[in-house]
Amino acid sequence: MTIEKTFSVAGTAKNPDGTVKARFANDLVARIKILNKAGCTDINLMELPHAMSKLEALQYLQTQGITEGDAGFVVANKLAEKSKVAKKGEVKVKAEKPSLSKIRARKKDVTPEQILAAVEDAPV
Repeated sequence: MTIEKTFSVAGTAKNPDGTVKARFANDLVARIKILNKAGCTDINLMELPHAMSKLEALQYLQTQGITEGDAGFVVANKLAEKSKVAKKGEVKVKAEKPSLSKIRARKKDVTPEQILAAVEDAPV
C-alpha cells in the first residue's frame, strides 16, 4: 500500500525554455521564490482548500477555470496522465453465479476404496 503525497498549493508556471508545467507545493511563498529564481514566468499558483493529491489538485484547478491556453492544456494533459496511472491499479473481475448444473458437472465420482488408497499413499 502506498501513501499518496498531498499538497496545499497547485498551479502552473512557464519554464525559461518556454514550456509550461503543472506545479505542486506545500508553501506558496517559498515555491514562488524558487520559481522566480529559476527564471520561470507566468507563475499561476493557488492555495488549495485542503491538502490534496496531485490528481485531486488537477481536478480542482480545472473547476477553478484553468482550462484555456497553455496552462489549460498542461492541466488537462497532466490530469489525463494521472487518471491513467490511478486506473492502472484497478482490476476488473467478472464473476458469474454458478448454477447447480455446473456444480454437478464438476463432481467427480470417487469410491471409498480410492479415498483409502490415496490416504495410504500420502506422506506423513
